[in-house]
Amino acid sequence: MDIRTIAREVFFIEALAVQKLADNLSEEFEHVVEAILNCQGKLIISGMGKSGIIGKKIAATMASTGTPSFFLHPGEAYHGDLGMIEKEDMVLLLSNSGETDEVLKLIPFLKSQGNTTIAMSGNITSTLAKNSTFHLNVAVEKEACPLQLAPTSSTTATLVMGDALAVTLMKLRGFKESDFAQFHPGGSLGRRLLTRVEDVMFKKNLPTIQESATIKALIHTMSEGRLGLAIVMDGSKIKGIITDGDIRRAMESLEESFFSLTLEQLMSNTPKSIGLKAKLTEAQTLMTEAKVNSLLVVDGNRLIGVIQIYDLGL
Repeated sequence: MDIRTIAREVFFIEALAVQKLADNLSEEFEHVVEAILNCQGKLIISGMGKSGIIGKKIAATMASTGTPSFFLHPGEAYHGDLGMIEKEDMVLLLSNSGETDEVLKLIPFLKSQGNTTIAMSGNITSTLAKNSTFHLNVAVEKEACPLQLAPTSSTTATLVMGDALAVTLMKLRGFKESDFAQFHPGGSLGRRLLTRVEDVMFKKNLPTIQESATIKALIHTMSEGRLGLAIVMDGSKIKGIITDGDIRRAMESLEESFFSLTLEQLMSNTPKSIGLKAKLTEAQTLMTEAKVNSLLVVDGNRLIGVIQIYDLGL
């Protein structure tokens, strides 16, 4: 059989499984979402084998999008880690069959402590489904595995149901980009949303040049500055900016007369600037709208530094 044909068949089977989830979504999903929103504790997720791996991803997604959550291995829980579960916590139990022994062993403790439980399985009549507060049906017609043994469609369905819960909770909580960044300070989004211009700007030995200087002095200043630009000054006042692009275009059009230009003739007298307390997202927006790669950083009318698109971590 053709290799790509096999791959397409897998895509088709798993896509049908996800579509069935959408078609069969019931009001039980709404009850689960409302319960999690009203939960005063954490959402603890547990599952064995492949379901456990999916559970780790769901817990990570929840935790990063406003729902305090962590994964608890059912085997470890049964041997002492049940102490991690407090009375206010909700527990999401994953098992495609609904009969996984390690998961079922947690039920008596959870019932005695009064925890709200959510079962996510492919069997609505399973022991797990019958002994949980809520049940989310993730049944699939068949696995993509030709032997019908390796969890494939079923793990995809479980993951998608977890994503549906997480995204719904995000929207109902009014979770914003800035909230996401708080939990992802090491990522590029978090960096742009939390870091300020003053934290990354270039501020030492700025390539400034007085407007009375020669073109030869300008080229020397730009070469020394290594920012691809020079800032034209009148004393301590910013007069304009000249980029290496300005120089290239002038040299191509003027050729021999290029060196007779004054800096005033060459510069842009409306350079884009930004305050040093602005966030990197603001700098990114301004650069995009103005179609420039550099901004002058100012404090009032005083030149403080330069920030470039390369500093934004895009």
